[in-house]
Amino acid sequence: MRYRNLGATGTVVSTLCLGTMTFGAETDEEGSFAQLDRFVEAGGTFLDTADVYSRGISEEIVGRWLRARPDVRDRLVIATKGRFPMGPGANDAGLSRVHLTRALDASLRRLGVEAVDLYQAHAWDPLTPLPETLRFFDDAVRAGKIRYAGVSNFTGWQLQKAALLTQHLNLTPIVTLQPQYNLLAREIEFELVPVCENEGIGILPWSPLGGGWLSGKYRRDTTPTGATRLGENPERGVEAYAGRNGQERTWQVLDAVGQVAKDLGASMSAVSLAWLAARPAVTSVILGARTIEQLDDNLTAADLVLNDEQMRLLDEASAPPVGDYPYGGAGIRQRGRDLPSGS
Repeated sequence: MRYRNLGATGTVVSTLCLGTMTFGAETDEEGSFAQLDRFVEAGGTFLDTADVYSRGISEEIVGRWLRARPDVRDRLVIATKGRFPMGPGANDAGLSRVHLTRALDASLRRLGVEAVDLYQAHAWDPLTPLPETLRFFDDAVRAGKIRYAGVSNFTGWQLQKAALLTQHLNLTPIVTLQPQYNLLAREIEFELVPVCENEGIGILPWSPLGGGWLSGKYRRDTTPTGATRLGENPERGVEAYAGRNGQERTWQVLDAVGQVAKDLGASMSAVSLAWLAARPAVTSVILGARTIEQLDDNLTAADLVLNDEQMRLLDEASAPPVGDYPYGGAGIRQRGRDLPSGS
């Protein structure tokens, strides 16, 4: 396992993070405990959960695991999130001070900890003024309930505004961004990655295998069946089968991943995770395994390093479609400027 700083902080985390969205839903408590044990045995130090995962059950499972292993808490960096509805009330969702106060206290109770190391806004809230949310984060740090603040699923302008407001108002900074990012979904490179590089914000990619696509388990023009996420629901979310199957780029990417995997004697999942871990500003890649076998496969990426040619092959095959402006060649040339050459 390799380790990096959490964004621009002095805290160190493993470059692979165990996500727990499956806990209590696709993975039962026994299987969840097995994943947590295996992850820590492999040198993993970073856990990510959220109150909305199985409506609090994921946090409860992590909390019971922590209580059963009292020596492990100080070896871990634990992150959770709040924003989505946890009840029917008008203030049971959002990034308001009222909701986040209740949500954070409930998460601390479920996890059985005095503080979480990273507390994240799970998504933008158009109904709450951003300074209200940022001041809540600052107060929570001062109260000793959280150690760092982060955000998830923000767009470029939202993240940049948050970063600048914390500086202007002298509040605790935003240290991480948790976005969807993988070889099939690279659009965050247009705006979000530059903001993160400029502001020292660490990226924590979710869905690093594109909902299982990058593991190589799906086949062209063959609707998946059986005990897989798309087998159970082919229309599931952004990774829905029909949409990606119909894009030639999907199969170009999978061919390139398969070629690199064959050359290295590694799995397609490990290659995809290793590529992502090597991208600019990425701090830690969030794994989302359903089974211990999937986790074991993903953990093989911990020490896998791709060479320049392998990275180039994957970069070129997965380059997202882009118009000439503002992100294409014309826009890039317009924004560029070189120092004058000497006489």
